[in-house]
Amino acid sequence: MGKQAGLLRIYSDEGAYVGDRKISEYIASLAREHNLAGVTVMEALVGFGHSAHVHRRQMFESDRAVVVELVDEEAKLRSFAAGLADVPDIGLMTFATVEIVGGKGS
Repeated sequence: MGKQAGLLRIYSDEGAYVGDRKISEYIASLAREHNLAGVTVMEALVGFGHSAHVHRRQMFESDRAVVVELVDEEAKLRSFAAGLADVPDIGLMTFATVEIVGGKGS
């Protein structure tokens, strides 16, 4: 049996910014500053949320859906998520308990 950890998943889009930084870059940088165990930023091919606006990359647009995944202890992730509450355009945040079954982080 592996080690229990938390998985915080944050949904947004490429067009979301915090100041002059893409929101995904902002979150990843903030996660590093908070010494979280890991973060991955992924671009989705297609996605939509509560607004039903379909996000996808067009020829001259960058409107893809973006998912930021963070892994660490539950308490650290919940505290980190609470600190993002006032960030505009942050998108949906979800939390799940996961089991680390292998790899260098296990």
